[in-house]
Amino acid sequence: MVDVNGRWALVTGAARGIGRLAALFLADRGCNIIAQSRDNKHTQELSKEIEARGVSCIQVSCELSDPDSVRAMLKAIDDTGVRVDIVLNNAGMQIAYRTDYMNTPVEDYTVSFAINTIAPMLICYHFLPKMTEAGFGRIVNTTSGIALEPEQAGYSASKAALNKVTIDIGSKLRGTDVAINLADPGWCRTDLGGPNAPNAPESALPGVVVGAFIDKPLSGRIFAAGQFYDMTLEEAVKAAEEMSSPY
Repeated sequence: MVDVNGRWALVTGAARGIGRLAALFLADRGCNIIAQSRDNKHTQELSKEIEARGVSCIQVSCELSDPDSVRAMLKAIDDTGVRVDIVLNNAGMQIAYRTDYMNTPVEDYTVSFAINTIAPMLICYHFLPKMTEAGFGRIVNTTSGIALEPEQAGYSASKAALNKVTIDIGSKLRGTDVAINLADPGWCRTDLGGPNAPNAPESALPGVVVGAFIDKPLSGRIFAAGQFYDMTLEEAVKAAEEMSSPY
C-alpha cells in the first residue's frame, strides 16, 4: 500500500461533503492537503482541522465552471513549489432533475460538462506530465452510477464523458508508476445527493480514496464505494488491486 505520509494531495470540492471527509482521511495518514473551493473562506475551518493533525494545508479558490479560473488555480499551485502526487477530482455538480426531460435546456449540458468533465480533465492534463516525470502519481476522478435517467441527462452525460477520457488516457500510462482511475461514491446525503439519499457521506470511505493508496498502478478501473463498505483501508486496497484493468 502506498504510504502517503509527507506527500501532497489536491482535493477539489474540499469544503464539504465527501471532499471534506476525503481530505481529512488523507490528512489522518500524514498527507498534506491542497484544498480547493470556490472561496478560501469555505475551507478555513477545514484547514485548521488538517493542520491540527500535524500536516500542512494550502487553500486555493477556483470557479470550476470557468477554464481560466482553473488555469489560474493550477498556476497558483505551481507557484507554491510543492509537488502534487495525488489528485482527487471530487467536485461535481448535478444541475437539475428534469421531469419534462424532452425539454432539457442546452445549459444543462454546457454547465455540467464545464464542471464535471472539462475542469477535472484540465487538472489531469496539468499534473499527469509532472507525475510521469517524477515517477509517481495517483489521480482519482469522481464518477456516478446514474443510469437510465434522462431526467438527469446533463449530469450523467458529463460523467460518462469523464469515464471515457479517464479510461482512454489511462491506457497511455502502462509501464509507469502513475495511475488514473474513477471512484463512484454512491448516492449519499450530500448537497449534491440531497437529504433523501440512502447512504451517509461517510459510507463513501474508503472507496473514494482507495485509488490514492494502490501500490499496483493499473489505470481505468471504477472503484464503487459499495464494494468497500465496512472494509479497513488495507482490506480495500487489497481488493482494489485485485480488480482487473480494462486494457
